[in-house]
Amino acid sequence: MTTATAPAPVRQGRRGAEAEEHLGKAYDLALMRRLWRFIVPHKRLVWIAFLLIPSTIGLELAQPWLLKVAVTDYIAPQQFAGFGSLIALYALLVAAQAGSSYLEQWVLQLLGQRAMHDLRIAIYDHVLRQRTAFFDRMPVGRLMTRMTNDIESINEMFAAGVVTLLADFVKMLAIVGIMMWMSVQLTLMTFVSLPFLVILVNYARKLMRRSFREIRVRLAAMNAFLQEHLSGVRVVQLFRREAAARGEYDEINAGHRDAYLDSIRADAMMYALVEAIGVLAIGLVAWMAAMLAGAGPDTATQLGVVAGFIEYINKFFIPVRDLSAKYAVMQGAMAATERITQLLDMEEPDAPARAVAAAVVEDRAASLVCFDDVHFAYAQGEPVLRGVSFDIPRGATVAVVGATGSGKSTLIKLLTRLYEIEDGAIRLAGVDVRDQKVDELRRRVTVVSQDVFLFGGTVLENLIAGTTKDRAAAEQALVRVGADRVLARRPEGLDTMVADRGANFSAGERQLLAFARAMVRDPEVLVLDEATAHVDPESEGLIEKGIALLMRGRTTLVIAHRLSTIRNADLILVMSRGQIVERGTHDELVAHGGVYAALERTFSRRD
Repeated sequence: MTTATAPAPVRQGRRGAEAEEHLGKAYDLALMRRLWRFIVPHKRLVWIAFLLIPSTIGLELAQPWLLKVAVTDYIAPQQFAGFGSLIALYALLVAAQAGSSYLEQWVLQLLGQRAMHDLRIAIYDHVLRQRTAFFDRMPVGRLMTRMTNDIESINEMFAAGVVTLLADFVKMLAIVGIMMWMSVQLTLMTFVSLPFLVILVNYARKLMRRSFREIRVRLAAMNAFLQEHLSGVRVVQLFRREAAARGEYDEINAGHRDAYLDSIRADAMMYALVEAIGVLAIGLVAWMAAMLAGAGPDTATQLGVVAGFIEYINKFFIPVRDLSAKYAVMQGAMAATERITQLLDMEEPDAPARAVAAAVVEDRAASLVCFDDVHFAYAQGEPVLRGVSFDIPRGATVAVVGATGSGKSTLIKLLTRLYEIEDGAIRLAGVDVRDQKVDELRRRVTVVSQDVFLFGGTVLENLIAGTTKDRAAAEQALVRVGADRVLARRPEGLDTMVADRGANFSAGERQLLAFARAMVRDPEVLVLDEATAHVDPESEGLIEKGIALLMRGRTTLVIAHRLSTIRNADLILVMSRGQIVERGTHDELVAHGGVYAALERTFSRRD
């Protein structure tokens, strides 16, 4: 049981939503520049895509021109000599466009996947480098949203976002240029409706921007709720909270569903009205062409121009009609990019080593571990440790006892630099831990806690993870701490697969595996944090034997509630409200008749 903990993170409900509401800008060039460093290593794919885009556009826009030629030169005048060659050329253009479009999409998707692979690794490394206090403030659900959903939103942008929007814009300009060249009058008539189109697009953009911001907020809340309740599913079931949890989730899920309504409305409105404007533009062109044909003799030419215009108008309005979907992709990508860049900007490095003027030299004569007037608080103005000082000589066992909240487990967090002290010093072999590389520090200090966490994979992978040790070392460690019996009834032995969080092992078995994992590392300093707190009496005997074997000849710091585990310690420290109030051996403290003696009497009555 943890004696002092950081403040619990706020659940991602309404307060979590408020923290996200400022996100979701429509487009930000600065954000795109932040993404560029993940694209630069694959710039060859960018150049290939930008070469394929004009090729695809050119092949597509040549097809309506051939239709115009077919009507003007062959169909209207009933002259079909060479018409077959024109049809073959048209078919060739269609096939070439399909091939170019396929390559363009394949390159863009490949670019997106490679860039997002690099981005995922960068975010994962960045998150792992942060100190523990970072995770106290950042809910896991929100982190999961940023590391999965948000990255996928950016990935979609490569296939249906910024690049295709740019291609559509270039294509629309090219269409306008071709139409102007074919007929200025018909072109002007076509775009009479353009102001209405601009107003429509702008209105839909604002509606979707507001909708998408709310969607992201609701999604983050839903992920946080799921993470919290799935992690604590046993508590939910034991306390019969299924109905209440279902109701809360239904409310969050309904909010997420309703957040899509404005987006759906804008998308439907854009599609229907743009389609109507496109049909209206075709009708106006037909009417104008009829008027012009009545005033001139060249009817065949007018028919060809109208046929070409109708095709170009359709190709012009298709990207406008699809703009709402692409805008949604871009909106999501920009919101996701802003959230991810904010995460990458949260720089709280895990235990950086201080710059020292000269190489640090260990003092072999000094105590292996020394706490010197250490002060610490998780929250400002709420001290957890107040002037704690003690030494652990090499090979000695020092135990720390005290009531919940007295600061016992905080000592471990500071020794391993999960948190940084405010005042005082903690020294390992005479060297301040802040002057040591954290990898080296945590190699020398191994913690076995009350809550043993086993990762998915095999038992062997769990035992040797983070070391260069082999199978033989793992087998030897299992035997030395008496944990070999854990695998005795499992035919796969060290290759036994570990279920989620080690659910296929009992609490006692997980604890023995944790001792074996510590033995593999062969640390200079062993820290036992309530190592027998969650085991049953039947397993406790095995656990205590494993502890004794693990502690033999090793400098050990023991955090304990059960006084039976520390009676033989060389020194016992009694903590209360962040201070050491008593120190001595078991017999000395019992004879003293103080806090420790009271604890001893309490536990004796329980036994």
